[in-house]
Amino acid sequence: MRQNGSAESSSPSGAVIFLKLLRFLRLYRWKMAGALVCLLASTGFSLIIPRIAGKAIDIGVGEGDHRFLLLAGLTVVGAAVLRGGFTYLQSYLGESVAARASFDVKNAIYDKIQRLSFDYHDKADTGQLMSRATVDVEAIRWFLSFGMLRSAQLGIMLVAIAVILFSTNRTLALVSFACLPVVALRALSVGSRTRAMWLRVQQGIGALGTILHENLSGIRLVKAFHREDYESERFSHGAREVYRGNIEANRVYSINTPFMAFLLVVTSGLILWRGGHEVVAGRLTQGELAQFLLYAVMLAGPVRLIGYLGGLASRAVSGGERIFEVLETEVAVKESSQPRSLPGAKGMLKLDHVSFSYDSRVPTLSDISFEVMPGKVVALVGATGSGKTTIVNLIPRFYDVSGGSITIDGIDIRELSFSALRRSVGMVQQDVFLFSASVHDNIAYGVPEATRPEVIAAARSAQLHDFIESLPRGYDTWVGERGITLSGGQRQRMAIARTLLTNPPILILDDATSSVDTGTEHLIQKALATLMHGRATLIIAQRLSSVKRADLILVIDNGRIVERGTHEELLSSGRHYQRIYDLQLRAGSALPSDRPTRAEQ
Repeated sequence: MRQNGSAESSSPSGAVIFLKLLRFLRLYRWKMAGALVCLLASTGFSLIIPRIAGKAIDIGVGEGDHRFLLLAGLTVVGAAVLRGGFTYLQSYLGESVAARASFDVKNAIYDKIQRLSFDYHDKADTGQLMSRATVDVEAIRWFLSFGMLRSAQLGIMLVAIAVILFSTNRTLALVSFACLPVVALRALSVGSRTRAMWLRVQQGIGALGTILHENLSGIRLVKAFHREDYESERFSHGAREVYRGNIEANRVYSINTPFMAFLLVVTSGLILWRGGHEVVAGRLTQGELAQFLLYAVMLAGPVRLIGYLGGLASRAVSGGERIFEVLETEVAVKESSQPRSLPGAKGMLKLDHVSFSYDSRVPTLSDISFEVMPGKVVALVGATGSGKTTIVNLIPRFYDVSGGSITIDGIDIRELSFSALRRSVGMVQQDVFLFSASVHDNIAYGVPEATRPEVIAAARSAQLHDFIESLPRGYDTWVGERGITLSGGQRQRMAIARTLLTNPPILILDDATSSVDTGTEHLIQKALATLMHGRATLIIAQRLSSVKRADLILVIDNGRIVERGTHEELLSSGRHYQRIYDLQLRAGSALPSDRPTRAEQ
């Protein structure tokens, strides 16, 4: 994802972005057609008024026909009422279409973000994604509801007024439109300059969102290190950059608007000067001259808006570019075109000569082979960064293997549907995430149709039921954001209950007890014993006490399996596992010394 704020030469043109945005209007084409019909009608009634006024001057005033003056006045009032009605309908339909289209864009972005692979989220900036789904979509909505229809109205009025004026007096019509080429060139120039400006502003808003998100998520750390002033200054610096970008873009418009107004005044002066000569020469009536002036005044409003419309278009193009960067991102991990289901999965997991690399250059895993049978426990141990978590992230296809294969019940996981695969693999992670929802909803997150008795049974098995019952509203108690109202052990047991409820045949435990005290670990181990029963279980652990009873222990180092065996076999070998064991004993780990160290042997 591009993180800088500058426009790049490879950026798609504004026309291409607009064509892509118009795809979101297809579902509402009839409403859009209705808005355009109302636009034509309101513009038509607006165009009638100067024509009637000109005739009223020539006939009603020039010839003294008072009856015609009355009729002209009533006609003008009627045209104004009808114009107002059609303008209301146009605004309503236009806003309705824009709101629905922006709703669809937001949903499309959110859905795409949900389906993008982990490799995208590893690099993506949360604040930029939030900005795309909010600020950029709002820029598009505002252009669709106001800018696009006003631009269409301006184009229609220019063509219609040109036809009327040239059919009345060609010389004076040329004078009336003399300044329009300058106006058009100026609008194009301003739009081109401000597109890059608005892109920087929108990138800056995304950066502010990132700062805010990090600060609110890490507020305890901020306060613990007394960094409130630093964080305030960091946010203030980003806000100043956005402010300066806004001021710079609006400065361009502020210069452009009075320049447009000046050109219109010049045009009116030229009409009066040249039109007066035409009236004196008898080639133009006084009513027709008034008509020319009224049409010039009528164009004044829309022409003054050219700069503003250009700004809306620039922001919409910048926002559209950023939005389509997300929508058109290729998904790295794709479901098979003919995905297979996995009915009655037994949970026989096998990794066969698996290799993997995050960047296609430096290998992270090399030649990883092992299998986990139902009812068996395989443990992965090794130093931080050795590749243990990468292995378990390949099993539910958060990433795809670079070489080799992973199978469940003999079926390559790349052939399975995502739903079938991920229903078969349950994960309990070290960093447990809980939603701002009730205890019941958090436990039932993977099985939303679960009944209360089923949720209670899962909580009992996870050694959590008594604690939940002690809460003010029991299972309906609201869990704070990210579960911050619960202790680490309580969150872990809630994650275990959540996984129990899904009843997966394959279980992955990613360091589930490393950050809790020994008393809490005992409770979690009891819950895990229930969870692991009869399942193929893969454990990542820092504490060797939690893997002693594993059927097979794999020692991972630099992305390779360097040792394999049971706890006793690996201790007797005196290699990597023995060194880890000795280090944990010296560090005072809660590891019973049921085996002599290598020095004692």
